[in-house]
Amino acid sequence: MPFARLATATTPTCHIGLGLAAVGRPGYINLGRDEDLGDNRSVEALRTRTHELLDAAYFQGVRYFDAARSYGRSEEFLADWLNARPDIDDVVIGSKWGYTYTAAWTTDAEKHEVKDHGVGTYDRQRRETAELLGDRLDLYQIHSVTPDSPALTDKELHARLAEAAADGISIGFSTSGPAQADAIRAALEVTVDGEPLFRTVQSTYNVLETSAAPALAEAHDAGLTVIVKEGMANGRLADPYAPDALKAVAAETSLGCDAVALALVLRQPWAGVVLSGAATTSQLASNLHAAVVDLDEGQLARLAELAEEPRAYWEKRGSLPWH
Repeated sequence: MPFARLATATTPTCHIGLGLAAVGRPGYINLGRDEDLGDNRSVEALRTRTHELLDAAYFQGVRYFDAARSYGRSEEFLADWLNARPDIDDVVIGSKWGYTYTAAWTTDAEKHEVKDHGVGTYDRQRRETAELLGDRLDLYQIHSVTPDSPALTDKELHARLAEAAADGISIGFSTSGPAQADAIRAALEVTVDGEPLFRTVQSTYNVLETSAAPALAEAHDAGLTVIVKEGMANGRLADPYAPDALKAVAAETSLGCDAVALALVLRQPWAGVVLSGAATTSQLASNLHAAVVDLDEGQLARLAELAEEPRAYWEKRGSLPWH
């Protein structure tokens, strides 16, 4: 398992990863992104921004980087960074397939990405990823599995994924939607030749959306590495959008709402890697303070009261504008 590399790392931030969803394409749904990125969202501007983030993350101890075929040019930007730094050999690189980016580098496309978990899409996107990341790819994940996803039952696809695993790539999946727990449990039952297919799971978990926690604990107990995405709830847990209770706890710690929100995730015993989705180096630096936040039982209880009903949370997320 490539994530075993993180088990021996000694930096406080080694279990924080950097996700590139917010900087690999001009449009995304994070709140405050207009201010974060400004007007210049050219390919070269976002390439430069991504490289600056990767540099800052690496030199502050981050060792996992997460991209996807649907994150615009995120794989390309990541590959450029890796190729320019051949001496860096202690990072874990993950990407995802299953969505195709369709926005043509705009922020107002009718559809920004199209989902398809079929074998044909896997074959095409696996080639595309290989052309960019080559043997630097450690982890390939099915993007946003839901309980009704054909990826859970397609034996031909499972055989393809097992072939990639035999070549040394860890196979994982990510989840989305109010039924994340059902998707996780269904994926844990997928086997090839009697052996579990998946070695990692990447799910949404944050102060507002906690429903996947029991299933993620089960996945951890089954030997999967758990990666947590959207710990900031697409900006809803950052200043100035954060709930008052989170702002109050943050004031008590003298750190940002983002650091407190991510610290809550880091302290979960099943959480292997928690992703920062920072779009600026200052956001990243603030996110990384999560590694040193110490929350007491009273603060944890106050934050627990912020959890929303899953369907309401995902309806809110689905209403966020691409900008």
